[in-house]
Amino acid sequence: MTEQAIITTTVNLLQDNIQVSAYLAEPKEPGSYPGVVVLQEIFGINVHIRDVTERIAKLGYVAIAPALFQRTAPGFETGYTPEDIETGRGYAMQTQASELSSDIQLAIDYLKNLPQVKKDSFGCIGFCFGGHVAYLAATLPDIKATASFYGAGITTRTPGGGAPTVSRTREIPGTVYAFFGKEDASIPPEQVDEIETELEKYKIPHRVFRYDGADHGFFCDLRASYNPKAAADAWEQVKQLFGQLN
Repeated sequence: MTEQAIITTTVNLLQDNIQVSAYLAEPKEPGSYPGVVVLQEIFGINVHIRDVTERIAKLGYVAIAPALFQRTAPGFETGYTPEDIETGRGYAMQTQASELSSDIQLAIDYLKNLPQVKKDSFGCIGFCFGGHVAYLAATLPDIKATASFYGAGITTRTPGGGAPTVSRTREIPGTVYAFFGKEDASIPPEQVDEIETELEKYKIPHRVFRYDGADHGFFCDLRASYNPKAAADAWEQVKQLFGQLN
């Protein structure tokens, strides 16, 4: 597949008294494209998330990455040091499921108003914290395809408190692909099994991928845990998943 030339920019999404910054990447060639929402790790809209957003746009999608920490840390982005991890976790702990869903819907509504975006063809992809949030976003009526990468805590909690996010599986209207590394200590295998069981229970179209030798963050080539083999396979699966949106 030939990669498309793209245009990137930062936009502001406005809702009530909230202004959410977002990174937007879109094909330069005029056309009609599906939309994809990219959901960040705890490190903000950093180089990795911008790169993923651009990679998706090059495949022929209009991709947008809303800043999920906008309320507590506008403009936040950081690297992968132990100090960065602690800072990012602190901001993640301050998020609320309802606000996250609202911000993702805000991003979708923004895309709907772009003339080059199909109005009924949206997906989402998230990593780490964003992998958990992607499972939450999968419950939105507009989302037809979800790629959730190593989202910790899906079976044990939800942002801001309440029943675990997995308890909302029955609300998912589209297809879910979930990606996990077998060496990821933050997501025990029994939790992965529980997610798969719930998806099967409610007959949600899905695939669950478990990669040998892969740790948390295996898709990110800026992290020590990067696993090229697992990342390459997962990317092929993502392309197949989002191909359903065309």
